[in-house]
Amino acid sequence: MPRHAPLILTALTCASLLVGCAENTTSSTTAESKNLAHIKIPEKVRANTSITVGAPDTQVALKLSGQIDKLPFKVKWANISGGPQCSEAFRAHSLDLCSSAEIPSIHAHWTGLDTKLVAAEFRKDPLQHPVYELGIAPGADVDTLADLRGKKIAYSPGQAQGALVLRVLAKAGLTKHDVHLVELPSTGDVYPTALGSRQVDVAPLGGVNIKRYPAKYGKDGGKTIRHGLRDDPAHLWAPTESVSDPQKAAAIREFITLWARSEVWIDQHPRQWIDGYYVKDQGLTRTDGAYLVEQAGHPDIPADWTPAIARQQKTVDLLAKETGQEKFDAGVLFDRRYESVAADAVAEAGKPR
Repeated sequence: MPRHAPLILTALTCASLLVGCAENTTSSTTAESKNLAHIKIPEKVRANTSITVGAPDTQVALKLSGQIDKLPFKVKWANISGGPQCSEAFRAHSLDLCSSAEIPSIHAHWTGLDTKLVAAEFRKDPLQHPVYELGIAPGADVDTLADLRGKKIAYSPGQAQGALVLRVLAKAGLTKHDVHLVELPSTGDVYPTALGSRQVDVAPLGGVNIKRYPAKYGKDGGKTIRHGLRDDPAHLWAPTESVSDPQKAAAIREFITLWARSEVWIDQHPRQWIDGYYVKDQGLTRTDGAYLVEQAGHPDIPADWTPAIARQQKTVDLLAKETGQEKFDAGVLFDRRYESVAADAVAEAGKPR
């Protein structure tokens, strides 16, 4: 999930998207990706250009920071984000850009959905500020990753939490055959409830659930433990057909510029973000909002995606091994025409005027 993704999403998984599509990996994806590198994005975007964006948290950030009126084109806001919802909207040709983690783009490739990652954000000190921790059910007797063998683990295929489970198992020297994976949607309080009722022994928890779960079930032995892996990728994600359109490509570039500046604004204005987003928009308490701001740490928006692509390649290789899909070059998922756009915007905003 993106760093400031909405806390409640529709209970969907990518499993339904994979049915009948698993073998529909298209070679055209790679070819089209190579061609995009030679397509110049226009310097200016026409004022009548329109794109549909699924990034509700960014919409709030742009309003709070006063940047929303600076968009030099038309934006239609869709109240969706995250892999399953964005994938379905991409397939319906009803969305041009959305926020998600890195895993949905991988599964999109395997199902023949041609997409591109156009912006990347990470967390400084990602091991100190993980997106997820492993929730441990009361009585599950799990203190370290080595204790996962034979346990029932909540699993959401096609989403960041599912990929994290496979990466955690690999770190522990285990495979999915050494545990019992229980497919559950990773939305709302599904995972904490499953842990509390002992439906599963382990589940990756994110957001306020990291705080709320031990508070509710700690007296019975419920707890969380750190997994010790990087789990911080957040992206802006687009269908290739959108970034292949010259004017939409230019609009997406301008949107990335304001998105990057809004992320920095969030980091520099925690109180306004807590009140304007977590409290007024998400309905959380200020205490929960302050916790989430502290948990997120500070953003890292790189100008060079090479390390990110290398990490993504490792994830592709692991998922391919564990799910029976074909390996592919993770670089095809990134539209590197946009590689420095966000970082340049942040640097430019920081210059004295």
